[in-house]
Amino acid sequence: MTRFVLILFGCMAIHAGVLAEAPRWLQDKLPQAQLVGKGEMRWLALRIYDARLYAPQGRLSPNQPYALQLIYRREIERDDIVSTSVDEIRRLFGPVPALAQWEDAMRRVFVDVKDGDELTGVYQPGGPARFYQQGRLLGEIADPEFGRAFFAIWLDPRTREPGLRRALLGQPA
Repeated sequence: MTRFVLILFGCMAIHAGVLAEAPRWLQDKLPQAQLVGKGEMRWLALRIYDARLYAPQGRLSPNQPYALQLIYRREIERDDIVSTSVDEIRRLFGPVPALAQWEDAMRRVFVDVKDGDELTGVYQPGGPARFYQQGRLLGEIADPEFGRAFFAIWLDPRTREPGLRRALLGQPA
């Protein structure tokens, strides 16, 4: 019986490790990417999206690239995604001189989403932020400050969703 339990837990650990790996297409963009943490975004009782944070070896470091994947659970128009992003960046950082240009860039890159759509943003310190839908490149926003400000919506300690932030960082609730 003890041997059976050990084998069962061993299989569960292997299975958990497989789940921690990033999708194959993302491994090409972010080598050694593994899951840091995951959570879900709800507004009132509505499930908006599931979120996953990937980083090399599953360890987030401010000077290393990472990827934030959102799997939407409802239909949301691009303009709503853009305006919410602009509002959150403004809330976190106050007046940002480049915000109008970032807003235009987001309107060019972002898309309407529906239930099941997967959008992934890849942060490159000092480089562009790249955005993918189902693994296909939608576009990039070249200003390195944009990437820092955009991903702060989820990862900054002042985020509007601290529970989701803790889950993404793999911290206890």
